Amino acid sequence: MPMMNQHLSKLFDEALCHTAGVAFDAIQFFNKYRPNPSVTPQWSDKPMLKSWKKTRPILGWPRSTDSLCPECVKEARKAIFEGEKDWKDLVNTKVGEIKAQIVERNGQVWMVKDCPVHGRCEDLMAVDTKFLSWIEANFPGRDIRAHSDEHVHHHGSSTVKHGRGTVLTVDLTNRCNMMCDPCFMDANQVGFVHELSWEDITEILDNATRVKPRRQISVQFSGGEPTMHPLFIDAIRYATKCGFNTVQAATNGIEFAKSKEFCRRAFEAGLRYVYLQFDGIGNDANSHRQVGNLFDVKLRAIQNIHEAGIEVMLVTTIVNTVNDDQVGPIVKFAMENPNKITFISFQPVSFTGRDEDITPERRMRQRYTLSHLARDVSRQVGKIDPIYDWFPITMLSVFSDFADMVHGREAGWGSLSCGCHPNCGVGTALMINKQTGEWAPVPRFINLPNLVSDTQKITDAARGSKFSSILMVLALLKNYRPSEAPPSLSLVDIWRKFDKTYWTKGEDEAKKTYGSFGPERSLEDALKRRQDPWNFMFIGGMWFQDLFNYDFRRTEMCIIPYATQMGEISFCAYNTGVGWRKIIENMHKNATVAEWYRTHGKHEIFAKGKSVDLEAYEHSLKIDPMDAARVKVRASDVPATAAEEDRLRRKKAWEEAAKVRAIYEEMVLKKPQAELVQIGAAGGNGNRDTAEGDHEPSVLAAAAAGGSAGR
Repeated sequence: MPMMNQHLSKLFDEALCHTAGVAFDAIQFFNKYRPNPSVTPQWSDKPMLKSWKKTRPILGWPRSTDSLCPECVKEARKAIFEGEKDWKDLVNTKVGEIKAQIVERNGQVWMVKDCPVHGRCEDLMAVDTKFLSWIEANFPGRDIRAHSDEHVHHHGSSTVKHGRGTVLTVDLTNRCNMMCDPCFMDANQVGFVHELSWEDITEILDNATRVKPRRQISVQFSGGEPTMHPLFIDAIRYATKCGFNTVQAATNGIEFAKSKEFCRRAFEAGLRYVYLQFDGIGNDANSHRQVGNLFDVKLRAIQNIHEAGIEVMLVTTIVNTVNDDQVGPIVKFAMENPNKITFISFQPVSFTGRDEDITPERRMRQRYTLSHLARDVSRQVGKIDPIYDWFPITMLSVFSDFADMVHGREAGWGSLSCGCHPNCGVGTALMINKQTGEWAPVPRFINLPNLVSDTQKITDAARGSKFSSILMVLALLKNYRPSEAPPSLSLVDIWRKFDKTYWTKGEDEAKKTYGSFGPERSLEDALKRRQDPWNFMFIGGMWFQDLFNYDFRRTEMCIIPYATQMGEISFCAYNTGVGWRKIIENMHKNATVAEWYRTHGKHEIFAKGKSVDLEAYEHSLKIDPMDAARVKVRASDVPATAAEEDRLRRKKAWEEAAKVRAIYEEMVLKKPQAELVQIGAAGGNGNRDTAEGDHEPSVLAAAAAGGSAGR
């Protein structure tokens, strides 16, 4: 009987959607004429852009863009550190800049660039041209240009020029309680401590509120490990006081796993989301972080964070051949725990920080792109198309434009808008029933390209809040495919999801219906918002650049800039590019590590297998036992990290030096060389009889002999 009722309900929905489509098209036939002028809201000094006024970078291939020579940049940075070059050259000249070509090659997309000094550099951008073509075809155009922003955006070719940002990253400290490969910032290894003072924190946040367009931006405190900063809780409280709607923390979760009280204090200060570093399911998948019980730490952190009222987002750095097999298990883990996990952010590795000097061989072996991600989600999870179920995250900005138009000119902050370059970020979404577990990819039952087009028509016409909201309901119905949706998903559920995010009936009504989502929200509000039986789970991919695939067209559209003592700088320009991070942190460092330790004492670092001491290990998360027990076979003779490459380089250098020393002693000093015998041969007793000339000297034995003689 329930199946019959669901079938009849779907038939009714089909008829209703068809009727809504006819109604929308009929109204739009007249609505497209004589659109109202664009609104200039309080949060902007310029009017919102009509869809046809939005600009686009050159896309497709072959195309030319501006990039960087990896070697020229490192040489220039070294010259700045050694006082031979002025850091202001990064603003006034085009340091290390060269042209790059983006081309198709054997069904893949590559970046190719030639430096007149250092030669050619090539890197992979996509393993499937169809995927990247689809993503770029659905790019809706750039956001409004930044203005009234000269006090924060002044970084030469690296200047952020478009958009209002999505996440403003504030690195509180470069100290960390782990020693990870890879690491954007080379935490604990640069020889000095860079930690923001209270004056730095407040000035940075105050400056951010004065940028136009004024952003409903998320402030994300990061590091290093941000929880190690003694003013972490105070910084959250101040960001909330400034009026930022969402305050986040990017963390390894250790402090959250240790203490429920810490989680409670963070929530009460205004922490809304935790971006939790999460490499995979089980101890083996986390073993490369060198913490003895790291998976237990992650599970306990999720439990404590969720209980406190904070939402959890899993953030995974994906490295090909290292943890690419964990894409499916991580997605499944989130799907099995939809009441606790709302978002997954996969971040294909950026070879910077400790990995900036990576060998070409390892770079090609470990390179992972957004097209890899789409393919792996499809293969390892199933039911998700590797091309057509994905879209550029910029597509979401179309709905932000609609919300901004509906909210009107009195709104003090703009809606969160993901206006990045289509090569920067992609996503798909699943609708999951928290009780039954039934699910489906959202692009399967909502025609997203058509919905985007219809939404742009509504926003462009700008007919006012109520009429536009009615049209939006019709547009959703028109593009909804009931037969492809989860069986128990209703049209009311779809609209509630949309209204909960964009509060089309007004902020006060939305708070009353769904609970407050702003900085003033309480634990009761958080619990009320969780009562929704459906989880709109977003699977995102953010691909940060490195020196090998750098594209200034992406940098100037950055939506996740770093806020520093010297302004707001594109994420990629700060961590890679010409290396603003290393320059700024050097200029504003607090002390050398040795000086810091003498004054403050050494902080605890979990590395080399050291475990975190937890108060408890209990949790209510569901875990697939097969995923948790899986052990990946890794090649022992192939370096997987910068540290392993460094050890291999030192070993080879030592061996070469030993051989040269042995030759010198034999040829110049006329020292007789010891006869070398291979020991431990199979089937023998540790020695092996050989005919004269039957054996060759072992390289390691020669090195050992030479080293011994040298000492």
